[in-house]
Amino acid sequence: MNLHTRKAIASLLGSSWRRDALRRWLLGLGLGTGVLLVGCSMPPQNRDSMADEARAPAPMSSPASVAPSPQANSTLGTQWGEGRTSRVVNVDATRITPDRPQALRSMRYTDEASVLGALGANADSQRSVLLDDGKIEWSVLDGSGRPLPIYTTRGGDDYRVAGRHGERYELVYVNRSQRNYELVATVDGLDVLSGQPGSTSAGGYLLRAGERLRIEGFRKSNEEVATFRFSTKDNAYASNTPAGNPRNIGVIGTALFEVRIADARPAQPVTRPAPRGGPDAFPADQGRYAQPPQYR
Repeated sequence: MNLHTRKAIASLLGSSWRRDALRRWLLGLGLGTGVLLVGCSMPPQNRDSMADEARAPAPMSSPASVAPSPQANSTLGTQWGEGRTSRVVNVDATRITPDRPQALRSMRYTDEASVLGALGANADSQRSVLLDDGKIEWSVLDGSGRPLPIYTTRGGDDYRVAGRHGERYELVYVNRSQRNYELVATVDGLDVLSGQPGSTSAGGYLLRAGERLRIEGFRKSNEEVATFRFSTKDNAYASNTPAGNPRNIGVIGTALFEVRIADARPAQPVTRPAPRGGPDAFPADQGRYAQPPQYR
């Protein structure tokens, strides 16, 4: 969303927008967990695709002695699943280093047999990935809350999640520090909030110091998300939405930015006056979240 749209949204919410620093956050209150979303305030020329950036080395690089691991093409995609309640409210925060994330990491995913077939005897298994020197722990849980295995080449950081067709999953982040972070997440190259191509300059969730964040799906509205569910690649959301690119299916991305919380004012519910059948003065605001798939 551009700067003018962001200012319009802030005005509708009855709060001010600082052009140079403030970022708009939304606090999700789904199923007893707290999460936050952030609007974008970075120049358009910096909006590189996160799906492409995730392929570059992240701040936590692997040892130079570790050879590149064999690649396994994903047999799975992520489908737009059933709706789950997840409400959001607003908080103001500021990125400390807007152009430089504290961590930029990706995980590929496919079925377990394909992962083990590609890695062979060099396969190593773990239950989570550490970001920003261990300050954040990232895991992928199945529909029953069990960690999905994450495989790597022994000593490497080529993370691959072993998924199962039809299984619901969620992304879980635990903040073990006293710092606050903005977390921008993508699935199959699509931003989990907007359903648009992923970008590190896009808005994300707020992960407060000492807290745990669950991202259960693509955000449909202020009240609901569409769950992540492993599927065939043909049924993946990225294969059935104009913003998707099938070549990005099979990867989950995370960008992490440290932030300052602007003040201690109570979070405000997200509201938008609904058009009453006539012209809509802000029609683009209806598309701020992910749009439903268009199956062929």
